[in-house]
Amino acid sequence: MNRDLPGADPLGTGPLRESVLTAWRGSPTRFREDANAEEDLRLGSYRDRLLVELAQNAADAAMLGGVPGTLRLSVVDRELRAANTGAPLDRAGVAALASLRASAKRAEQSVGKFGVGFAAVLAVSDAPRVVSGENGVAFSAERTRQTLAGLPEIADQFADRGGQVPVLRLVWPVELTEDPPPAGFDTEVRLPLRAGIDGDALLADFAAQAPDLLLALPGLSQVEVGGQRWWREEAAEDTVSLHGPDGVTNWLLHRTSGELAEEVVRKLGVEDQKRPQWTVCWAVQLRGEVPVPLDEDVLHAPTPTDERLSLPARLLATLPVESSRRRLLPGPAADAVLAEAARAYPDLLAKLPEAQRTALVPLPGFPLSEVDGRLRELVLAGLRTAQWLPLAGGGEVAPARAKVLDAVSPELVDLLKEDVSGLLVAELAEPRHSKPLAALEVPRLGTAEVVAIVTNLRNEPSWWRRLYAALDPIAEVDSQAREELGSLPVPLSDDRTVLGPRGVLLPETDGETLELLSTVDVSGLRIAHPDAVHPLLERLGARPAGPHELLDSEPLMEAVRRSVEEAESGAAIADPADLADAVLRLVDRAGVRQGEQPWLAALALPSAEGDWRRADELVLPGSPLLDVFDPSALAEDGPLAVLDADAAADWPRDVLVAVGCLDSFAVVVDETPTDPDHDLADEEDWWEHGEEPPTRLVGVRDLDLVADDRWPVALRMLADNPVTRRALRDPDGYSSWWLARHALLEGRPPRAWRLPAAETVAGLYDVLPPVGLDEELLTDIGVRAGLVVAEPDDAVDLLGRLADPERSVRGGVVLRVHAALAEGLREGVLEANELELPEHVRALSGSVVEVGPVVVLDSPWLLGVLPADQVAAGEPGPGVPEALAELLDLPLASEAVVGELVEQGEPVSWRELGAVALACELLGVPVPDGVIVVHDELMVTSAGAKHQVPWWVDDNGQPHAEDSAEGLARALAWVTDRWTDRHAFAALIADPTPVNLLG
Repeated sequence: MNRDLPGADPLGTGPLRESVLTAWRGSPTRFREDANAEEDLRLGSYRDRLLVELAQNAADAAMLGGVPGTLRLSVVDRELRAANTGAPLDRAGVAALASLRASAKRAEQSVGKFGVGFAAVLAVSDAPRVVSGENGVAFSAERTRQTLAGLPEIADQFADRGGQVPVLRLVWPVELTEDPPPAGFDTEVRLPLRAGIDGDALLADFAAQAPDLLLALPGLSQVEVGGQRWWREEAAEDTVSLHGPDGVTNWLLHRTSGELAEEVVRKLGVEDQKRPQWTVCWAVQLRGEVPVPLDEDVLHAPTPTDERLSLPARLLATLPVESSRRRLLPGPAADAVLAEAARAYPDLLAKLPEAQRTALVPLPGFPLSEVDGRLRELVLAGLRTAQWLPLAGGGEVAPARAKVLDAVSPELVDLLKEDVSGLLVAELAEPRHSKPLAALEVPRLGTAEVVAIVTNLRNEPSWWRRLYAALDPIAEVDSQAREELGSLPVPLSDDRTVLGPRGVLLPETDGETLELLSTVDVSGLRIAHPDAVHPLLERLGARPAGPHELLDSEPLMEAVRRSVEEAESGAAIADPADLADAVLRLVDRAGVRQGEQPWLAALALPSAEGDWRRADELVLPGSPLLDVFDPSALAEDGPLAVLDADAAADWPRDVLVAVGCLDSFAVVVDETPTDPDHDLADEEDWWEHGEEPPTRLVGVRDLDLVADDRWPVALRMLADNPVTRRALRDPDGYSSWWLARHALLEGRPPRAWRLPAAETVAGLYDVLPPVGLDEELLTDIGVRAGLVVAEPDDAVDLLGRLADPERSVRGGVVLRVHAALAEGLREGVLEANELELPEHVRALSGSVVEVGPVVVLDSPWLLGVLPADQVAAGEPGPGVPEALAELLDLPLASEAVVGELVEQGEPVSWRELGAVALACELLGVPVPDGVIVVHDELMVTSAGAKHQVPWWVDDNGQPHAEDSAEGLARALAWVTDRWTDRHAFAALIADPTPVNLLG
């Protein structure tokens, strides 16, 4: 210190003390006010701002001294020391330290303002000293108490405070022995720590605050705490690097400054009016180029206040604050600076990489303070109108005019950027940007909005394919997106565009075919342009369409169905030949075979006469059918025509046959027929002839067009074609039914002939002469191979032939036919009331007689009294007589004949008849119980005449027999229900020996 002037007071502390003491003597109340004010500062406003105030003073001193500011903090011998560089302490500074209301700082750049911040030292010390250069001042609670003890004027006030005195009102020079500041420093504050104050803890707390203070105080370049050092480096114009023991932290800054408007300045205090300048600095920590948003902070004015903020970046601004420096001082000045800060905020974001900017957008939430709420509103409003969001097409746009896709798709953004005003870059669609953009009210474009945007666009098909490719990943994972994409436009091969992929065909065929299809006017045929085809369209309801699928499209089918009508009427917009060529090409590419696509038969094709006919009405030139059809079928008004020779030459025969052109007999197939509407000859008759409607129809068409004399050739054609041959094998099918009745072989239908081996119908049907056809085919088309009653027509035919006197029919055939007819009735094949019966029947005698006197034999003994030409009979069998009588509408013999025995005869037990017993034993038949009435001569009276009969059964069921092997055998066979063994019984009764049985 200055040792050349003992008792010198270069900083004028004596007058300062004396003025304070004089004031206290003159007004003890002033003493109390000063003591209370300092106590409020120590216990309230500045209780925890020690380092902030020390650092603020150091920064101000450095700025005033025009040197880099350095602050060193250490604890030496239980004394906290804060050394700084910069302007030294002067008289004005000392006066300010000793004042509670005035400050010596007037520089525009100074941070301190109120001159009361030094009171923060009282939080740790009762005897602070400030050493600056060769001078210094000291404050002391103890020296103040000693001084006050000699002032009787304030004794009562002093006593009331219990010895608590204001420390910073009375100032003394430091002792001559006081050491100067450390080398390299201009000033040092020395604070002996009160008991209970942990110096190490203080330094640890200071170390935690050091980086923030370097950021808040531009005049401060370096802070040393204990053995640790932090320093500030201006890495670039808007970047600050803070170096410290733990490494480097980088902060991005945006600074702006200005002066308050005149009308605002006029509302400030006198001294504040001299400092109208304001500064704003926004700061955010960086990790590389990525900002590290703050979750919570406080307003820095520019040192920390107690105003809590929730903004992602730190605000450091010259805002008016209360004297405690803890709260913002409301008013026009604060409003103006906050507004400027909000206007500057977008500029901070603009300094960040485009994809990182939204990290600094304040998100919705409850404000942490009133200032926080006001500032958030201002910042968000400024962000919404400032241009800082990156546009997809380059440049920047304000959020108020921006739009962002709802899904991350650079490809989709690239496609839409020219058509969507304000579309942001694709990266901003990432989830991390969604909340910030929502806070800015930036609308999101979902799939529905994208579809609406592109609906009116007219771009090249390849552009649409790129669009589908961009939308495909979205549709793959989002069912709602797939639904919204249902109205996505699709360009077609005919230059039209349709809304919605559903029903659109995705071509998988050659370009020549597609070009041909595009020239055909087919209403409803929607084929996507091949350059636009993408798998997304199939996912959204479009169908892959190779030649097969194109042929299966309903619009094309309908066009084919209408083709002849439109060609004949001249209503067709396009040339019918174009449709024909397109369809034939598809058929060729698809490899369609005959009958696979029946609807193709309606395709209009040119005939040799020059008109347009259905394909299935045209016979191919050179077809074998031309050799078997009646010429009238191909006449001008005939049902068929010959295909134009040029058209026939343009396409392979199998293609023309596949669309229905006739090269051989065609087959109509209907798997589920409902009506006889297939244009087959006599189809209704066939339909009605069956018991039930057919469940499947397979019929050869155009059989009725065959010339009468060409049937053998036609039948050979049918047999040689596997398709038609299969149709003929169905016994219930239309083809065999029709041929059996209408084809002609040797002038008769096939069903009127029999095969040589069909002896069961010999005499009824003539043997078919050789016609060069195999027997299997002949059987399939109705030539009789045996006795069959499969339908009413069979019964009518057989009865008619039996009633034909010109036919010589063996008796066994007659019996079997009658039995078969009876069986047909019993099995429900025939209905008696539905048959048209002839007026004659074939009697048992073999003659053909009128039906009047004829009866059906049901009781064989009645043959003894009935003439054979009045009896009709069938082969014996259960129910045969009754069914035959019903079928022929004739009475049973037992109902029409009454017979009475002339003599009673002699009852004899069957067992007493030795020959009978032996015959039964030889045949393995039990001897019946009961008796047989034996007559020497058995006579029966019937219809007024006597008849000798070999056996009889009376009305009581009692058998009678004449005493002969013949009579006994018949009665025995009847009683034992072995009627077919009656002749064996007769032989064995006559000679009951094994030799007779076996010989």
